[in-house]
Amino acid sequence: MRVMGLDVGTKTVGVAISDALGWTAQGIETIKIDELAGQFGFKRIKQLVDDHEVSKIVVGLPKNMNNSIGPRGEACIQYADSLKKKLGLEVILWDERLSTTAAERVLLEADVSRKKRKKVIDKMAAVFILQGYLDSQK
Repeated sequence: MRVMGLDVGTKTVGVAISDALGWTAQGIETIKIDELAGQFGFKRIKQLVDDHEVSKIVVGLPKNMNNSIGPRGEACIQYADSLKKKLGLEVILWDERLSTTAAERVLLEADVSRKKRKKVIDKMAAVFILQGYLDSQK
């Protein structure tokens, strides 16, 4: 069974999936959502869970640098709770401080244009979140 990693924002959710052995994370897509309109992409996540035989979901928890949890972190906690209720899977919150920054740095070093970076940054951040979790399990 695979593990899914999610980078949850207000407009998009980056999605990554582990390989069958749980060693590596691969970005698979970015789901458009509208947090203010109550559209969270749960239907698409459910499809991906079923398609990839996901047994566990890791949701990035954006903590402040002083380890406190701000409004974005609270929103991610609520998102994770909703996922757990809707899908009945184990949902783990994973400290994702600087994951988007790290993803941005990798894309800059690869000389990816600003327009292309915007399309893949959330998916890359999900990869960093999931890979961090997978590495901690070894």
